[in-house]
Amino acid sequence: MLHCNNKKKKRERETKKESVCVCVCVCLNMKNYACSLQRTRLLICCSYHEFLARLKPFLIYTFYFSSISFVGFGILTVLKPKTSFKPRNLDLLFTSASSATLSSMSTVEMEVFSTSQLIVITILMFMGGEVFTSMVELLLKRSKFIRTCNFDGRKIESVESDPSSNGSIRFEYSNNPFSKYDSIKFLGHVVLGYLVVIHILGISFVLLYLCLVSSAEDVLRNKGLKKFMFAVFTVVSTFANCGFVPTNENMMVFIKNPGLLWILIPQILLGNTLFPSCLRFVIWVLGKKIKKAEANYLLENDNTTTSSVYFHLFPSQHSVLLAATVFGFIILGFVIFSSLEWNSAALSGLNTYQKIVGILFQCVNARHSGETIVDLSIISPAITVFFVVMMYLPPYTSFLPITKDEETPLESVIRRKRRKTAAENLVLSQLSYLVIFIIIICITERKSLKKDPVNFSVLNITVEVISAYGNVGFTTGYSCERQIKPDPNCVNKWYGFSGKWSDKGKIVLIIVMFFGRLKKFNMNGGQAWKLL
Repeated sequence: MLHCNNKKKKRERETKKESVCVCVCVCLNMKNYACSLQRTRLLICCSYHEFLARLKPFLIYTFYFSSISFVGFGILTVLKPKTSFKPRNLDLLFTSASSATLSSMSTVEMEVFSTSQLIVITILMFMGGEVFTSMVELLLKRSKFIRTCNFDGRKIESVESDPSSNGSIRFEYSNNPFSKYDSIKFLGHVVLGYLVVIHILGISFVLLYLCLVSSAEDVLRNKGLKKFMFAVFTVVSTFANCGFVPTNENMMVFIKNPGLLWILIPQILLGNTLFPSCLRFVIWVLGKKIKKAEANYLLENDNTTTSSVYFHLFPSQHSVLLAATVFGFIILGFVIFSSLEWNSAALSGLNTYQKIVGILFQCVNARHSGETIVDLSIISPAITVFFVVMMYLPPYTSFLPITKDEETPLESVIRRKRRKTAAENLVLSQLSYLVIFIIIICITERKSLKKDPVNFSVLNITVEVISAYGNVGFTTGYSCERQIKPDPNCVNKWYGFSGKWSDKGKIVLIIVMFFGRLKKFNMNGGQAWKLL
């Protein structure tokens, strides 16, 4: 009985908070000066709750990715590697964090890991994927959804703060409070089906290709990799846009297998940059056959409305423009890469068809996946800079010619009246933080910058940092042949450039990977700074 009373009191407190914030809109429209004190109090109250709503999702996501990274690290240290070489604990922590944040930055050769360790890395990539985390978020939202109260004779429905929308407070009036609950339930099933079907199809096609093409199967046999393990690991990594492949050379060993590249290209796009567009299309198709009411509700209440239930559900126009932008970047990268590298050493030994598919695969991976079929250290600097820009852009970057965003009266009032807190004014832009990280890396690696300036160039460091921030995984690597003073003990290894960094530099890069995975919470940072 006491437990029920506590729950009832808690519900009443939450209802009171929501009613207070709804009162802001009513009170601000009053011209009576007697309301000014109450108006100020309500604005402060709403600003406080908005700040808490914005902070809470960030802490939840930070705890989630940190916890699975450390759990993965603990399991990797217990399991034995495949070779006699045992990676250091810092390198295992680096690998675990890189897997959970989908960065695919490596300081250890992938073929060092045993099958059991590859399974752990596969689970980390799956749990860190954007589609999976958004599905978990939907399940939590569904479980906390039904909290209604009566205010001013109307039904007011409480909506949970969406982490991807920076915790903005949302309200809506609804005659049927269960319509949104049913829609969230339906959307959760759609996302789950989307996740499962694409993985099953991807794994099946990769296994079929390996069975039919002997050259690809020979590669795995020579490396001691099982076909099923390779298929599962690669498809999970590709769909999550992580970029890890259980071979030391990544996809370079399959550069003459265009069929395999064709299978992976849709996986890359469907798991990240084109996910909102494809999700809306799937909901539209299902709405024609089944669950018409729920599908119509979701299509009408996308992420631009106050009734939004899912950040990744874009309006129809935005979905089309997002797809056009994605393919536009791919075409632009294909043209630049082809014009500068068609007859270069990076593509030597390939026929025309293999070059076309290889360049397309490389340009598709430049956004967020990070799988590669060429050595990035030998391509043109112009292409490297283009890849840096592509890695910096968020996954849902699109050309959206909209002059005025739609917003509710309450959101408009709070946006105009609420003053930013001191902490919010101190938040810098994404680019500012990247510059700071690059400077810190240059400080931690200053001895190597002087001793080995070709490998440890500022451009290579910038590529590594931007790649970690974008959770991509592209790297220029390290080559003993580029040393000005050759070291007879130097041995070329198939891991990233950061594998040659100091321990301090690796720790900073781990922070960059987490910062990049959580960048959606700081997309509006730096607004207090005005450049005139």
